[in-house]
Amino acid sequence: MDQAQIQARQRARAKVMGVLLGAFAILVFAISIVKMTGKG
Repeated sequence: MDQAQIQARQRARAKVMGVLLGAFAILVFAISIVKMTGKG
């Protein structure tokens, strides 16, 4: 496997990890908002 293919896979993996991390951050943010605005 040549270097270009390896770099392309690393970029794709980094993109997926970034999306997952962003989704997790939004989820935590949403939960904290609900807890603050809810009954307790």
